[in-house]
Formats: sequence, structure tokens, C-alpha cells
Amino acid sequence: MKRLILIFLISPALLIAQYERPGSTGGQFLSIGVSPRAAAMGGAFITTATGAEATYYNPAAAAYIENVAVAITHTEWFANINHEFAGVVKNMGRKGSFGLILVGLTTDEMLVRTPLQPDGTGETFYAGDYRIGLMYAREVTDHVSFGGTINYIYSSLYKDFAASAVSADIAVIYITNVHNFRFGMKIENFGSELKFINEAYPLPTNFQFGMSTHALEMGTSNLLLSMRAMKPNDGKPIGSLGLELDLKSLLLLRAGYQLNNEIQTWSSGLGCRWKTAQYTIEIDYSYSNFSLLGGANRIGLNLRF
Repeated sequence: MKRLILIFLISPALLIAQYERPGSTGGQFLSIGVSPRAAAMGGAFITTATGAEATYYNPAAAAYIENVAVAITHTEWFANINHEFAGVVKNMGRKGSFGLILVGLTTDEMLVRTPLQPDGTGETFYAGDYRIGLMYAREVTDHVSFGGTINYIYSSLYKDFAASAVSADIAVIYITNVHNFRFGMKIENFGSELKFINEAYPLPTNFQFGMSTHALEMGTSNLLLSMRAMKPNDGKPIGSLGLELDLKSLLLLRAGYQLNNEIQTWSSGLGCRWKTAQYTIEIDYSYSNFSLLGGANRIGLNLRF
């Protein structure tokens, strides 16, 4: 545990010390949020994940999943690009929680063009980026848990033009009994480089910390306030603020805003939740504004058994 704390103390300094270098990292699909709930709250989600989306946002939070959780989401990205996510977590009691994460970014079918045949050669191809990860989380005390994910990343541009890398995510979360106040930290995408032919690019590593609390509690309804601060290795620090109004655990209204981000600004969304004695089903939708680029729509399904 002491080594883990030391890593969290040193890593922020290493990341902050680096220059702002937009476009200097590879595997940018790793930075695309996967959860409609998280996106609607401006990405301020490091301490608020309660389902299988924790495999992406904070693996330490997966330690508190009671039995089994499954999450599937679809994002309509720009230029007809699709971004898919699937995650599953199983709590094995004293052994901890184990999870699997799958992420894919794929393009539509594209024409092969050359300087001599700018209208196309008749061949077509697809490009895609993929991530598969194995997650583990465990409670350290009644209030603290830690978690991590080991990922294999594969990027394919065209035929033999491909690259792969291995990365790790490490996270901790602290939960109190006072208004559900939570504090969490995470190091994300720490690993090897993606190398295409003779050019190698580091992964979009970043350090995050955040907190959340029930700012207002009204019987079976409550208002969740969440914040996150993030320092990527290729850009300036970014802050996020998020709100979620839970109306009797049936309807959830969300809004978020990113600070110091010139591209992605405000976001909003909603969710519907059904609870029974055996399972919980939640369907979420979000819209994120990207200024001149337009907007991104996400829809997702969460199951907890």
C-alpha cells in the first residue's frame, strides 16, 4: 500500500512537468469517454461509477459492486466513426472483484486512393483501434479500495500498417458515510508506445483526481455534485463539474461543464432506472457539445444483478 501511495505522489509531478504537446501522443481513442452518464456530467465521474463502467473510469470503484454488473454503450463520433464499449464485473467476495473491458473505434468502409488514382483503385479498407483489458479491484478497509487494469491496445490503419502497446491503469477511492462523500485518484494509460514503421508515439497518459457528494438529500431523491481535475501528458490541465438529480431512483437528469477545454464544453443527458429485488436496469443518453465540431451522442445500457 505504501508503494501505491508513493506512485500517486510522484506521478502528478512527472505529468505536470511535461510541456503541452497537442498531437504528440497515439491511441487517442483511449481518451474518448465511454459512459453516457459520465459524459453528461462533463467527465466528472472518477468517484461516481457504480456499475461496470468503473472498469474504464475507476477500477477501484468496482470493489463495491455487490454481485455482477454489465455495461454496453454506443457513441456516434465524428465523420461517421463509431465508438463501442462493453464491460463486465464479477465480485468474488474476499478474493476481490474481477472485470473485463472491451473498447473499439471503427470507421466506415473507405476507398484506397493513390496520387495516380485519386478517385480510388477499386479497393476498400477499414481502420480501427481496439482495447481489451483485465481488471482487478479489492477493498483495503471499510472505506478504501484499490483497483487496476492491464490493457492490450491494437491499432490498425491499413493491411500491414498496425501497431500495438500494453498499458496499465491504477486507481484508489475513499468513501465516507457522510452524504456519500467520495475522493478518488487514478493514473491512466501508463505503458509502452505505439510504433508505426519508424515512428513511435506515447500513449495519452494522465493523472486524475476528483470528489463527489450528495449536496442535497430529499427523501428518496438527491442531488449529486461531482468534480474532476485531470493533467494529460500532451496538454494543459482540464477541470470538470457535474450534476445529477436523482428523482426517486426512477428518472435521472444530468448536466456538466469542462473548464480550460477549448473544444469540449457543456454536456447534458438523462437516464431511466428500474429496480427489482433481483436486478437493476438503467438506460442512459447524453449529448456533448464540441464547439465547431458539433456534438456527440451516446446511449448505454447498465445491468446490475
